[in-house]
Parts: sequence; structure tokens; C-alpha cells
Amino acid sequence: MTWSIQTLLSELHDDIQDRLARARKAFGHPGTKGDASESVWLELLETYLPQRYQATSAHVVDSDGKFSEQIDVVVFDRQYSPFIFNFQGQKVIPAESVYGVFEAKQSINAEHVAYARKKVASVRRLHRTSLPIPHAGGTYPAKPLQHIIGGLLTLESDWSPGLGEPLTNALATVGSDDRLDLGCVAAHGIFSCDNDGCGTLTPIGKPATAFLFELIARLQEKATVPMIDVRAYARWLDVDLPV
Repeated sequence: MTWSIQTLLSELHDDIQDRLARARKAFGHPGTKGDASESVWLELLETYLPQRYQATSAHVVDSDGKFSEQIDVVVFDRQYSPFIFNFQGQKVIPAESVYGVFEAKQSINAEHVAYARKKVASVRRLHRTSLPIPHAGGTYPAKPLQHIIGGLLTLESDWSPGLGEPLTNALATVGSDDRLDLGCVAAHGIFSCDNDGCGTLTPIGKPATAFLFELIARLQEKATVPMIDVRAYARWLDVDLPV
């Protein structure tokens, strides 16, 4: 047998695209289609991201007691996260542990871009703590809070061409709270935005694999999440519950 890395990477994308397409065809209810698509993206990240990361559907909470909206895909730190809540089948993750958040849809369009931006902003606006880090020789300064990656994951595009000016216009933003940094339209390509604007579109042959690699590269650049102030959350233990 002759091994080929090109074949391996190509098969990874083809598998994701095929599974997204099957979910789109097999389920009639929009909510069921959405859940199936979400599961495909979550399984991709859970399988191929390094073990220090985990991906799940969840709400995000901060030490002020504020919650994000429900997020389809939360990429968070599992190695240093001191607690992840599981309540009535729902996961709740502390804001300090989050690296990235993504909305998963069947198709990309202006409505879904706006919806994803709203979801991403609900996480970025949460308060995050960061403590100095003790070590054998003393203490490192508290790590500056890093930008949380936000994005949108779909199979198809409602625009023609799939990655063109309508998408660029929908992605354009004046602030950073609701910016979509990275996304994948599995049938067409990936897109990315930075501080200079949202005009970078990358039509390529195997978008799902390219998205995975680009996400891993961005996570590597961020290194480790800040050291969470657990006592800031513990103070809620002294607050009376509503009757």
C-alpha cells in the first residue's frame, strides 16, 4: 500500500462534506437539520483538535453571573478549566476557558451571518478574570485577555458565487465584539477577517480540512487561557437563591 498525505487530507474534507449533505437531505425539520450539522462539526473538532482543547454546545457564564446565548460550538480549554457545569443536559463553561465560538447552519446568508455575529458578541461581552501566575521562581504577571475567535460553519451558500461581494458586505463590521474571524462554507471555501477588514476570502478545493488547520494554527498562537479567579465565582455561594 502506498500512503498519500494528499489523499488523507482530501478524504477528511470529503467525509465532512458528505455527512453535512446527508444531514441536509435526510431530515425535513429545520431544527433537526441544524442539530445534525452541529454534530458533524463538533465531531470533527473533538476528533482532530489536540487533547488540551474540547468542543461542545454550551452556554458561557462569567463571574458577574451573566450568561451568553446558547452557542452551537464552543472550543474551550480542558486542561486548566477548573469547572464545567452540566445541568439538566446543558453545559455551562466559564468565560475565561473559551478560545472560540461558532454558529453552525445549513447555509450562509445575510440573516445567518447577522445571527452568528449576535451569538459571538454575547460571549465576547462577558467579563473575564485573569490572575498573576505563581511559579517556582516567583510570579508571572496576569495574562492579557485574548480575543475569542468567532465564526460561522455551513455546508452551502445562498449567494452566487458562494464566496463573493454579498458575503464580504455581510461580514463587514466597525467593532470587534461581533466580528466573525473565521468560517467555513464546506462546498465553496473558507473566509477570514482581521483588524484590517473582512475582505479575505479563500476559495479552495478542500475547505473543511483547511478550516481545521487554520483553526488549530490560531489556537496555537493563543497558547494558554488566562488563570481564572475561582474566588470570583465562589462568592455566588453566599447569595440567597430566588424563591
